[in-house]
Amino acid sequence: MEYQDLINAVATRAKVSPDQAATVTRATLQALADRISAGQAEDLAYQLPDGLDDCLRKPFRQDHVEASLGFDDFMQRVADRPDVDPALADAGVGAVLTTLREAVTRDEFENALAQLPKEFRQAIEPAPVGGGRRSGS
Repeated sequence: MEYQDLINAVATRAKVSPDQAATVTRATLQALADRISAGQAEDLAYQLPDGLDDCLRKPFRQDHVEASLGFDDFMQRVADRPDVDPALADAGVGAVLTTLREAVTRDEFENALAQLPKEFRQAIEPAPVGGGRRSGS
C-alpha cells in the first residue's frame, strides 16, 4: 500500500481530513512501537511505505515494551502527542489499526496484535467477508 492510499483509507474510516489522518497515523504507530517488541516493530516497519515506516523505529521507540498497559492508556498516549487531541485519537486509532491490518501481511499483523491486550481487537473493524488481508509473512 502506498503512503497516500494508506492515509486516505485512514481519513475515510475516521471521517477526518488527510492532514489529520497523517497526524493520527504517525502518533498511533509511534505509540504502537512502544507496546510491541523491537523485532516486531521492525517487521511491520519493513512493510509500510516510506514516511510511515520510521514511526515504528528508533528514536521513537522506548527502551522497554509497555504491552501490559491497556487500551485506554494507549489512547491517552496517542492523544498526548503533538497535534492530536482526544477527539482525533478517538476517531483515528481504530481507523489506523484497521488500515494497518490491510497494509501488512496477516501474519505480521497477528503477531503484533498478539503482543497487545485483547481489548485492542475491539478497536479494529471486522475483516470484510472473503478476506481483505494479505496472507503470508
